[in-house]
Amino acid sequence: MERMKRVLLLLLAFTVLLMLPEASATKFTVGNNQFWNPNINYTEWAKGKHFYLGDWLYFVYDRNQASVLEVNKTDYETCNSDHPLTNWTRGAGRDVVPLNVTKTYYIISGRGFCFSGMKIAVHVEKLPPPPKAAPVKSAAPTLFSQDRILLMPVVFAIGAAWDAFIHFW
Repeated sequence: MERMKRVLLLLLAFTVLLMLPEASATKFTVGNNQFWNPNINYTEWAKGKHFYLGDWLYFVYDRNQASVLEVNKTDYETCNSDHPLTNWTRGAGRDVVPLNVTKTYYIISGRGFCFSGMKIAVHVEKLPPPPKAAPVKSAAPTLFSQDRILLMPVVFAIGAAWDAFIHFW
């Protein structure tokens, strides 16, 4: 009986995983292998990249010198670090900024490093909808047709339950 419970629980967990939507988030290492350092063009680094909700900015830097500060647009343009919206600096020199709001994030480094180019503006947008599937040309029903796609986990569950029942007795 205990074995059957375990098999059914495993089957249920597997079925739930099959039905979950695919989630994708990207971790962007700011500056790639040059990291968060002075005299790097971070505007050029960000060019062509798309930043979506759920993505992350990963900053690697010398913790004794630089910082990661989110500021407003005016402070970004003037490199003013006196009143950051959020101080993402955690002291290890390896900090992550979660991009969890659709907006433009303005991030600078304090202690004058912003004037040496350590600033980046990142516009975050909603994830685009997945592309629509091409229409099926065949009129004959298949195992993967829309009305039967939910049938597959049920058939799998019945088969696993039957197998557990056979092994139990």
